Amino acid sequence: MFRNIREDWKTYERDIYRQGFWVMCVYRFGRWRYTVRPSLLRKLFSFVYKLMKITVQILTGIDLPCEATVGCRLKIEHFGGIIISGDTVIGNDVIVRNGVTIGLKRTEERGAPVIGNRVDIGAGAKILGKIVIGDDVAIGANAVVLTDVPSHSIAVGIPARIIPKKRVTLESVAA
Repeated sequence: MFRNIREDWKTYERDIYRQGFWVMCVYRFGRWRYTVRPSLLRKLFSFVYKLMKITVQILTGIDLPCEATVGCRLKIEHFGGIIISGDTVIGNDVIVRNGVTIGLKRTEERGAPVIGNRVDIGAGAKILGKIVIGDDVAIGANAVVLTDVPSHSIAVGIPARIIPKKRVTLESVAA
């Protein structure tokens, strides 16, 4: 837990006033409490986690339950209106902006998105359903993503259109 929080501290540029850092601390504590062996102590920590989670949720407008699986260096750029389902899997080096929803397509259908590494999610984007977002993907602002997005792509629009990223090579820069 403390190693992850130190890494989050660096991700948020050692700024205690970044609301994303508060959310990540509560998330890491929530995950850690499952490792506590004495049942009574774990129940106490669970109560403390629930109080901290609701407090941070009210103060920041960010809902990140500890049931979600989050990799290293998740960066929540702007606070407010961010909802992440507990079934979601998020890779490393992901950036999330305000107004983003990542979760279930319908309440009666299980399955939330699996987001790869180095994904940049624009403000207001909605990523819904049991879909896979590949590595090195950019999701445009206000995009509604309902289908898989392959690696090295851009998803824009409502519903999202998938556009392959142009590879920048030394030859194309020299031309």
